[in-house]
Amino acid sequence: MSNQETFVAVAMNAWNTHIERAEKLFFNLSKEQLHAEVAPGKNRLIYLWGHFTAVHDAMLPLLGFGPRLYPQLDTPFITSPDKAVADLPPVAELKKFWDDVTRKLSEGLAKLTAEDWLARHNSVSAEDFAKNPLRNRFAILLSRTNHVSYHLGQATLVSK
Repeated sequence: MSNQETFVAVAMNAWNTHIERAEKLFFNLSKEQLHAEVAPGKNRLIYLWGHFTAVHDAMLPLLGFGPRLYPQLDTPFITSPDKAVADLPPVAELKKFWDDVTRKLSEGLAKLTAEDWLARHNSVSAEDFAKNPLRNRFAILLSRTNHVSYHLGQATLVSK
């Protein structure tokens, strides 16, 4: 295994671990538990789950895996704060969205070679990438893994 392949394997392991932790958390909560706030006046768990789903959905075109599956999730989970949108998707529908996005993203991630990881992502121009090659697919994976980790840390506050 080359050094690049080792770095990718370590990062993918972290990504997969955090996705599994998110699933273990969200899939085992009741509808009432999903509506608990991480702290008084803060995001509810259902909002965090929808937020992850919407952000991960946005990764699909960013990484070149095709169009978004559920762009309608942006309004309730990205561009609006929690509780600003009254009607969130039902829990069963949100789980389907999560499953679909996670499956498509996992399939795309699994196909990338070590060289592919270091290629530019689709929101950076070739000219800007030439100036800053750190704006690559690998950086997206690392930043989104940190994003999941951050919000899962918030979610642990619910049980305390």
